[in-house]
Amino acid sequence: MFRNVAAISLHLIGPLQRKKAGTSLTRCLHQTLTMATRLQARRLDGIDHNPWVECTKMASEYDAVNLGQGFPDFPPPDFALQAFQLALSSDFMLNQYTKAFGYPPLTKILASFFGKLLGQEIDPLKNVLVTVGAYGALFTAFQALVDEGDEVIIIEPFFDCYEPMTLMAGGHPVFVTLKPDGELDSASNWQLDPTELASKFTSRTKALILNTPNNPVGKVFSKAELELVANLCQQHDVICITDEVYQWLVYDGYQHTSIASLPGMWERTLTIGSAGKSFSATGWKVGWVLGPDSLVKHLRTVHQNSIYHCPTQGQAAVAQSFQHEQLHFGQPSSYFVQFPQAMQRCRDHMIRSLQSVGLKPVIPQGSYFFIADISDFKKKMPDLPGDKDEPYDRRFVKWMIKNKGLAAIPTSIFYSRPHQKHFDHYIRFCFVKDESTLQAMDEKLQKWKEELRP
Repeated sequence: MFRNVAAISLHLIGPLQRKKAGTSLTRCLHQTLTMATRLQARRLDGIDHNPWVECTKMASEYDAVNLGQGFPDFPPPDFALQAFQLALSSDFMLNQYTKAFGYPPLTKILASFFGKLLGQEIDPLKNVLVTVGAYGALFTAFQALVDEGDEVIIIEPFFDCYEPMTLMAGGHPVFVTLKPDGELDSASNWQLDPTELASKFTSRTKALILNTPNNPVGKVFSKAELELVANLCQQHDVICITDEVYQWLVYDGYQHTSIASLPGMWERTLTIGSAGKSFSATGWKVGWVLGPDSLVKHLRTVHQNSIYHCPTQGQAAVAQSFQHEQLHFGQPSSYFVQFPQAMQRCRDHMIRSLQSVGLKPVIPQGSYFFIADISDFKKKMPDLPGDKDEPYDRRFVKWMIKNKGLAAIPTSIFYSRPHQKHFDHYIRFCFVKDESTLQAMDEKLQKWKEELRP
């Protein structure tokens, strides 16, 4: 509506100004035009362009095999589907509101389940908040705790919402970069420089956000690395927001450690999780945040006055799914044991296949993803179509979608703008895919290999 009014204003103002400048009608129309040109809040400046949309649109347009977006294209486990079906049919009151901060059976099982893992007595009424996915937990945390001018340390590459969420809260992102050290074929070799990390902490630092296992590299932070982060957070009185949505997906014998379990960290840590990632049901959009009441109570204020409440039936299904897992946890029958074993096979399949055409995957320790080095292609094909100021990986992904029928995500979008050009020789793949998707990928790669033959 406002755009149309603005157009009419432009049409009318010209003649009026020629006849009699400064009339009340002219002023009124100028005010209308001004209002129309300021519809976007300034907090959105610079974050309103999303390269994901372009990649997803192109993948659909060229009917490419989608190896970019992070979702399973196979069903959740039977027990989770049955739990959702039961929630839909068993109790008509599950169609109504539940407690604003979480369906009581869900907050109780989350407190019990994670209390054992974190070594804490977790109070479901004070230490748990159920959110609309992990995204909701992250947004609520930033809005509740970050003030205008506060600094937030972000370890890059980072899940791409961290920076805009910091900016929307009025904060200032401060970046510290994981850097490959030694052999480049393993995510374990992507390291933090302790001196550089320590230099990022100032009197204005409010929070540090940690993502382990990491998206997009697939790095699982070691206990020693977490202790480094923990010591600095305690030394500088900084909050740690830890995004652990992939905590069950670790491979090759690596172990996930929650930083909140380290001495002195529960009191200053918000631990974020996801039912979608835990049970291969990303569309359910049920997440949670665990932490001390001194922090969680502020998130509840934001939640109460924004989302207010998450869908009851989804929460009931997740509660039942965790109750099932609690009975099987640590045993061969546990989904949290079976799922990473299956995904490690998918990971290894995709890595072998991509290597056959000259891509160089960095083997992940965890998560849905790995990145692949495209440096050799950058040397052979430096002048791919597109804007020359556009990072090379974005142009390569577009070329690969159009010419090879395979979709990935450019890794540069997971970096701050000053660092994108230094890491534009990697692209990200999601290997949490069905066997049929992997077969379709192999068919595309076979054609690619044939084209490479002299």
